[in-house]
Amino acid sequence: MMDVGRHPRIELLAYSEIEQISGYVGNFHARVRRRARFVDEKECTSCGECEKVCPVLVPDEFQMGLSLRRAIYKPFPQAVPSAYLVDIAHCLGNNPIACAKCVDRCDKGCIDFDQQDQIVELDVGVVIVATGMDVYDPTALDEYGYTRYEDVITSMEFERLISAGGPTEGHLIRPSDRQRPQRVAFIQCVGSRSPARGNPYCSNICCMNTIKDSLLLRDHYPDIDITVFYMDIRAFGKGFEDMYRRSRESGVRYIRGLPGEVKREEDGTLVLTVENTTANRIERHEADLVILSVGGIPRQESEPIRQLLSLSRSSDGFFLEAHPKLRPVDAPSKGVFFAGCAESPKDIKDSVTQAGAAAARAQILLNKDYITLEAITALVHPEKCTSCGLCARVCPFSAIVWEKKQPARVIEAACAGCGTCAAECRFGAIEMRHFSDAAIQEQVAAMLDVPNTGDVIVAFACNWCSYAGADLAGTSRLQYPPTARLVRTMCSGRVSPAFVWQAFQQGAPVVLVSGCHFADCHYIDANRQTVRRVDGLWDALEHAGVRPERLQLEWVSAAEGQKWAQVMQELERLRATVTAEEIAHTRQSLAGAKVPNPKAWKEGRGPASFRCMRCGHTWQQDYDPFRDERLCPACRSNSVRWMG
Repeated sequence: MMDVGRHPRIELLAYSEIEQISGYVGNFHARVRRRARFVDEKECTSCGECEKVCPVLVPDEFQMGLSLRRAIYKPFPQAVPSAYLVDIAHCLGNNPIACAKCVDRCDKGCIDFDQQDQIVELDVGVVIVATGMDVYDPTALDEYGYTRYEDVITSMEFERLISAGGPTEGHLIRPSDRQRPQRVAFIQCVGSRSPARGNPYCSNICCMNTIKDSLLLRDHYPDIDITVFYMDIRAFGKGFEDMYRRSRESGVRYIRGLPGEVKREEDGTLVLTVENTTANRIERHEADLVILSVGGIPRQESEPIRQLLSLSRSSDGFFLEAHPKLRPVDAPSKGVFFAGCAESPKDIKDSVTQAGAAAARAQILLNKDYITLEAITALVHPEKCTSCGLCARVCPFSAIVWEKKQPARVIEAACAGCGTCAAECRFGAIEMRHFSDAAIQEQVAAMLDVPNTGDVIVAFACNWCSYAGADLAGTSRLQYPPTARLVRTMCSGRVSPAFVWQAFQQGAPVVLVSGCHFADCHYIDANRQTVRRVDGLWDALEHAGVRPERLQLEWVSAAEGQKWAQVMQELERLRATVTAEEIAHTRQSLAGAKVPNPKAWKEGRGPASFRCMRCGHTWQQDYDPFRDERLCPACRSNSVRWMG
């Protein structure tokens, strides 16, 4: 941090936050609010005299609330810039001035209560998101007694206790009586690997952090008794297994099983009841100090950044990278990169590695005079545009500029070519280069230009996931019926209702729309628009007297070749139920019928009823259409219709 603060080509804006980011790759504009510190950071020598006279005491966030700080303080010893700031929410010397002792004490006159927030405007070429992560709050796990017993602490609080710069200057004590504990227990996976109470994912760092702490305690207090309760020890990195072995050899006991409850005896002893799954028995263990090894969770304060940069999140809530193998530090939005725990929980080594990769990717981009785009971007025909603005609303990258009474305009540098805008446009004003409406409609027409259209299943497949999943099924020699004819699109969001309508009008017995899972969409949230359109098509087909079950929707990832084969087998069974008379009736019913519009969705979570279009199962649940992927609990199909 000191090197960053002194670097002549790095401008460090501490105590600041991003308020707005606009633009696109190579041409971002950021508005930053520099919060008033009420201390001149250039003049402050960090002597600490002001802190000595401040009468206000509040919990110290850096010390996890284990000690107190003043209203004028330095966030932590190594803070950059090395200057004090005023916590104006607790200070007594402002509006009106009732104290001002720090002002009188400061010889250099660095304290100024008239300071105001400053707005800084920046023009930048790329953005690196390194917002980090938060730690899980174990308050909800009442069986561990975190809020009831002082001697039950988290691993973060433990780190401050054993730090030389901590509230006890590195001496381990029990918070209840300030005595050194003789028996210490670590409980692993608190808030991790528990879908019911916590998070379903592994937080990566907890196991090795506990192993490191156990060796540190053994080194400082050779007579201390240490017990680690774990589900699985995941020592996967270089040298990690050796560290785990050294911890066991030093006398640390590892018991496979998580305590069911922690109770406190009258003498202050904590009693842990646990099922030892290795010995297959229930055991009771006593401890003077219990440490909860809490996992990492997505940083809550990063949500505004996600919205400003049109980022997407994976199912665990962390930011989703463009591709887990080929572009692991790139965001789906061009010119945006990830570093550290913003993308997933990781240790210092992996964070540094990813930060270096992000810096290298940013430098490669900034060194170019021009950027190269794939020739699949959207093109607006102004003479056809009605200035309705629907395309701008559904664009996941904010690549369409629209103003009232003005034709829409595409920023090609920001356009990723997903085609969602073209599918949303009801007037044919947007053309996708190399994936035009005419080209796709000609493919559908050619597929159904056969003597018996009842033998053909028309399947629209997303380039990145379901098309790749079908390809994997083929290369894996998985057997499935040959009746499917695939139309490749860059995204399922490119599938216009007109394409599906045309397929049924020309005699298709079954139509499949497929794409990425909600958490894997390469175009942020474009596949949400796919579901809106399929909802509208199901309603329209039913209204026209056509079985809506003949239109299916499935999410298939690039690694799910087996699922693709299974879906094709199920669709073949569905196709066999469609008679020639039913196909003729469909053609007659849809002849000249207007292409249906997408179904309107309301944002927010609420009760909803569903019906599976595969097996017919019905159920109710709380549902947020923009966040929750629909999945039938009976047959695991994604062909789920929202009934209301």
